[in-house]
Amino acid sequence: MSLVERIAQADERGLAASGLACLDRCLPLLGADDELLRPLWASLADGSDWGASLEKARAALGAGQPDDEAVLLVRRMLDAAPAERTADALRPWADACSVASLRIHRLLDPAADGTSSVEGLDAGRAGDTADLPPLVAAELRRQAAVLDLLAEHGPHGLRRALDLSIEGRRVLRAVVSRRARSGA
Repeated sequence: MSLVERIAQADERGLAASGLACLDRCLPLLGADDELLRPLWASLADGSDWGASLEKARAALGAGQPDDEAVLLVRRMLDAAPAERTADALRPWADACSVASLRIHRLLDPAADGTSSVEGLDAGRAGDTADLPPLVAAELRRQAAVLDLLAEHGPHGLRRALDLSIEGRRVLRAVVSRRARSGA
């Protein structure tokens, strides 16, 4: 099943976890504390409202000017997160987060051409991963795994989804660090 199909079939919790996981993996670009989104994950686990935690996360990051396209994409993911956690509100956000996260990974992938072109990303989301650079392909696999975990295990899949996000965050942090050292 393609990522697009998984998003189309996901329930409210799966959609929230999917979008949140994409955002969480991209936090190193904002220089944000790794624990910034932890209250949002907790609200998914206990079913509580996440509106207040969402506002706190936005306030913690402030309204600084993005200095590049990847940072702008991460900020947009956070800014676009719906306060109301319903499937109708979350589905377009989760889909947009998926695309934004893949674009960010394409921008940062040393094997890619350094553009955020969606060419190829749409094909990857539809299931054709043959021409994706390694960092993008790994992000696509993480996105699918998060949705699969929630579909198969419900709220019990949240811990593993968070673990996947932490793993992806570490990978992206290493890429960002490597780029900074090389002056790219």
